[in-house]
Parts: sequence; structure tokens; C-alpha cells
Amino acid sequence: MSSSSFFLCFQVVLGALGVLALFLILFALTALILKRKRASSGGKVEIKYLNDKYKEDKQKFLQEISNPSEWKEFLSQEKKKAKEKKKELKGKTPTPPAKKIFVLDFEGDVQASAVTPLRQQISLLIQIAKPGDEVILRLESAGGVVHGYGLCASQLARLRQAQLALTICVDKVAASGGYMMACLGHRIVCAPFAILGSIGVVAQIPNLNRLLKHNHVDFLEMTAGEYKRTVTMLGEVTEKGKDKFQSQLEETHHLFKEHIKTYRPHLNMEEVSKGEYWYGTQALALKLVDDISTSDDVLLKAIEEGWDVYHVHTPQKEGLKQKLAGFIEYAWNLKSEKETSAKVPLLQ
Repeated sequence: MSSSSFFLCFQVVLGALGVLALFLILFALTALILKRKRASSGGKVEIKYLNDKYKEDKQKFLQEISNPSEWKEFLSQEKKKAKEKKKELKGKTPTPPAKKIFVLDFEGDVQASAVTPLRQQISLLIQIAKPGDEVILRLESAGGVVHGYGLCASQLARLRQAQLALTICVDKVAASGGYMMACLGHRIVCAPFAILGSIGVVAQIPNLNRLLKHNHVDFLEMTAGEYKRTVTMLGEVTEKGKDKFQSQLEETHHLFKEHIKTYRPHLNMEEVSKGEYWYGTQALALKLVDDISTSDDVLLKAIEEGWDVYHVHTPQKEGLKQKLAGFIEYAWNLKSEKETSAKVPLLQ
């Protein structure tokens, strides 16, 4: 093959690869846009009765570990209990329906993106739950952007306004923005080594202005308003700009503390608002939480006490297209989170 023919084939292959790459990029972007539209509109909220699930799981495991005679005896005892209960209720005035517990889950990221299904679930509960019913939120979050977690906290405040008891269960972490949400609970329960607190505000901003000057690169940024820009990545950092930015952080911290004082007025704010975090047993001593337990034990106890317990969730079903979009979105979020941490104060 001559060099000209080889070069022509090489160009054809490169062109084909370029078209394929462009197709994949367009496909991925389309999938990402569709996924974001679905996320913004929210998915379908589902409710599952946990009492039956726990009972079925218990019977399944008992059947596995019991010999035939033990299993037969267990079934006989269950039937006997059912008959006795039916006989006891016969002729009596019907008892009012058992109070209900609705279990929600919140797993937070920097952007507090889980607020989308949370707000839908809460809107549903406000319509169907009755005063005196309870909501248990299994909360896991190390914090993030102020406005995102502020909205999450506002959603939980809606439950309190609807006269629904709110219990927050923390098995791993509810720090900073996570604790901004947790303090809304009428009762906060955490595992012994869960992390709580971190009541503070942070903003990290790399500044490249000296690097630009060193390479004789001018950076022009035009604003209207004295404090439209204070500390930025590329602009020159002035003492006046730093002072203003610091005052904004202090103001955010003040609002954060006032928010917590509204719902946990018994706290010693001077002691707990220095940005530190504590483990569960330490948090109990500081009155950041009310009890030490896992969410599993809280639910088991509620079922044993006769509550009707329901799990309210929004399942995410993803096909190949959604998984590809999710991967690209994950990479994009990593980039966005880094940029956000350089621009927006974080509750971390």
C-alpha cells in the first residue's frame, strides 16, 4: 500500500471515530438532560407497610432455623394468639385505628439534591397523615451549601406546622447542614458513634491573581455595586474585600445558630457552635440529641408497641441510558462541588 493510500485510510478511520465520539457525546448529553428533567419533576412516591414485612421476615428465618416440631409449635401458638385476640375484641366497642408512623430517608450530598423527593414525600404526608401521627426521618448528611440545607430544614418545618410528631434518627452522621435539619426533630436519636454538630460555616477560595500577574495576564472584571464581588478566584484580594466576605460568613453563622436555638433552646450555644463535632454519647451529654439508639431499634419498638409503620420512598429505576447519564452527572457534580466550595459558604 502506498503512503498516500495509507494516509487516506488513516483519515477515514479518524473521521469515523470522530463521528462516533460526537454521537456518544450527544447521546450522553440527551440522556443527562432527560434525567435532570425527571429529577426536577420528581418520581413516583411509594408506600410500603413495614409491619407485614418484619413479620414475614421473622417467620421466614424462624422456619429456616427450627426443626419441624418447633415450627409446628410456633404456628400453633400464633393461631392461638390470633383467636384470643379476636375473642377479646368480640362485643367490645371498636378501638380507634392505631396511630401511624411514616418512615422517610434522606441521604445528603453537598448540593442537598435529595430535597427533591423529600419535598414530594412531605407534601403527600401533610395531605394524608393526621395530627398525632409520627414521621421518622433516617438522616445521613455531613452538610453542604447553605441554601440547599436551608430548604431541607424548611421542608421539615412543614411537618411540625401540620402537627405531626417528628423523630430524627442518625445512624452515621448529621453534621453542619445535616444538624440544621436534625434540630427540627421533636426528638433526636443517634447511634453511639454517630457524628453530630459541626455548627459552623466555611468557604474555600483558591486565588490565582498573583499567578496571572507573574505571567503578565490581565484580568478584567466589571461590576456595578461596591460588594458585587469581594473575594474571587482570579481578582485581586483586598483587605476591604476580605473583611466583607468574613462578615458575610459571620452573619451566616449567626443565622445558623439562631435557627438551632429556635428548635433546641436548651442548648448552650456558646459551647456547641464553634464548629466542633461530637460522637453520639458525647452529643447526648451536650443535649444535642435526646436518646442513644439505632433507627432499627426505634422501628422495632414502634411495631412491638402496636404502631402501623409505613416506609415512604421514591424508588429510582435506572436503565443503561440512565446509568450512563448518572456517571456523567456524577463527574459533573464533582466539578460543580469544587466550584461551589470556592464560591458559596458551606455548612461543613
